[in-house]
Amino acid sequence: MLKPPEPILVADLFPEVLDELLTLLKSLSAQEWEKPTVCAGWSVKDVALHLLGGTVAKISRGRDGHSSNAPINGWEELVAFLNEWNQGWVLASRRISTRLLIDLLGFTGRQLCEYYHSLNPYILGESVSWAGPQPAPVWLDLAREYTEHWHHQQHIRDAVDKPGLKDPRHMAPVLAAFVWAMPRAYQSTPAADGVTVTLTIRGESGGCWSLLREGTAWKLYQGAPAQPAAEVILDQDAAWRLFTRGISRATARGRMAIRGDQALGLVVLEMVSIIA
Repeated sequence: MLKPPEPILVADLFPEVLDELLTLLKSLSAQEWEKPTVCAGWSVKDVALHLLGGTVAKISRGRDGHSSNAPINGWEELVAFLNEWNQGWVLASRRISTRLLIDLLGFTGRQLCEYYHSLNPYILGESVSWAGPQPAPVWLDLAREYTEHWHHQQHIRDAVDKPGLKDPRHMAPVLAAFVWAMPRAYQSTPAADGVTVTLTIRGESGGCWSLLREGTAWKLYQGAPAQPAAEVILDQDAAWRLFTRGISRATARGRMAIRGDQALGLVVLEMVSIIA
């Protein structure tokens, strides 16, 4: 059975994830702050600084209507801009002490949570660029922001060998948001009308989603038909890491099973649910 994806409502989760982050950071030793992460060239502290930069930018632009950015044309310009902005922020903010960094994350994070709670999740807002260029409902934009906070906190937890927030309450919305990258990944993949590709993510936080070819476009649904043209099966840990470039495609392929059309299923390896 296929049905339209349900809204992913995450406003209540932001304070919980923030509290977990602050508790984690307060527990770190000086050596742990300097440990490398999967984000190339960034330490644990750098990833925390990146989270602070994203929070400040979102409050300033979203709540306060402040923007000093030049117009950006196309995906390549967006990626280049964000890479430059992110690296510039981290380099400039490294002079912030870890104690002050925790204070600032708490101060700005509470404001961000309040701002997100004030939004109507069902109206149209900005596009979620890795899902497509069209305006997206606010709930999808918030889900995108939630994945950013969740997966970067996981990068820190991996680096210092602390358990992650992988219970279904916190991780299931991440995976449900990430699969919205499927239509964009398949946009250049031709298929006959009515063909389906199913992605099954195994684990307590996983689920099942399908792309259905409707005319000249792919459309995302929850569930699966009885006999999809291709079914891709991936465990939840490999899934989130693949979609955030945390593991190579070759590594992900080794943890993936494909039933049916192999070429059609392999396109899942092209999914990216982040920008930079």
